[in-house]
Amino acid sequence: MFFKSKEKKPISFEAVRAALSKIPDPPLGKDVVTLGAVKELKIQEDTVRFNLELASMGAQAEQIRAAAEREVKLVDGVKTVEVGVRPKAKPGKPASSPAAGAPKGSPAQRIDLPQVKNVIAVASGKGGVGKSTVTVNLALALAKTGAKVGLLDADIYGPSIPLMLGAKDAKPEQDAQQRVNPIVKGGIELMSMGFMVPDDRPVVWRGPMVHGALTQFMTQVNWGELDYLLIDMPPGTGDAQLTISQTAPLTGAIIVTTPQEVALIDARKGLQMFENVSVPILGVVENMAGFVCGSCEHVTPLFQQGGGQKMANEAEVPLLGSIPLDPRVAAGGDSGDPLVNSHPDSIPATVFTKVAEAILSQCEILNSQQGEKFKPLSLEW
Repeated sequence: MFFKSKEKKPISFEAVRAALSKIPDPPLGKDVVTLGAVKELKIQEDTVRFNLELASMGAQAEQIRAAAEREVKLVDGVKTVEVGVRPKAKPGKPASSPAAGAPKGSPAQRIDLPQVKNVIAVASGKGGVGKSTVTVNLALALAKTGAKVGLLDADIYGPSIPLMLGAKDAKPEQDAQQRVNPIVKGGIELMSMGFMVPDDRPVVWRGPMVHGALTQFMTQVNWGELDYLLIDMPPGTGDAQLTISQTAPLTGAIIVTTPQEVALIDARKGLQMFENVSVPILGVVENMAGFVCGSCEHVTPLFQQGGGQKMANEAEVPLLGSIPLDPRVAAGGDSGDPLVNSHPDSIPATVFTKVAEAILSQCEILNSQQGEKFKPLSLEW
């Protein structure tokens, strides 16, 4: 007697999508299907092929890729799974187009800083969210990884970096070519208007003078061979911010906010400004995300929770970290001995370290997009 072989049931697209819907992309807080991260899904006999466009790369991306492969292999009929991974691309203007806001016929000219590998703007859209404190501690956390770090204080009207790093009495020197040598503090190269003007003297300048000073800080300072140059942006979206976003060779920008909606409103404006001039957003840092008890180390929310994650989700960028408020953070800024140095094992310092590691990863992603390091999964079969 001859038995008719059982016809092989084709692999279901719905089953594969259901399997992938179990896989979260942690920085964005949703599964890869909901986020639209699954691209070029193809099924051929018992083989499933697809790409994943992820907000974060490095070790976390590999974990997501492995989890996706594992889940899809459990789908009935699947024997082989091929998964490609690539950074999530954000829509933007072509690199050759004039920066938004530049006068017609006069596209902003990018400044060349060949000795600096990554230039990162740290912005907030408004004051009072602890942006400068975040910038200083991130600079120190990056330096602790072994990176060579510089910090440019771009707040011409209210420079605070010299005080926060215990260098308020320092005076930069000029070389024979009339170029300025940065102040070095804690291994970090610094430049700020605070080195040039006494504490009690206001800077009363119009936009063109601010533009000139910021341009000189980038072109007339002897920045060394740096892995990262952090630019502490002034609050708002005015002349100074446009000068930097249009002319500095920015690798990307970090947006600092606090959890409450009143801060998120302005932080969104800052984020949008960078997107308008085609500057990638590395991620969001949520500051003052709770209060650290000095006795028990318990973190108590002070404002509404989840504001930073909400903003990151809206912009489809990673939440780099949520930093709780610790009285020692403010004390360290006033004394010139920031928390990352003075209390490296504290909860906020630990978060700063994790944020610094996330920045390293995000810069690696963006730099790989500029070259040939990433090869998308070939769909030719």
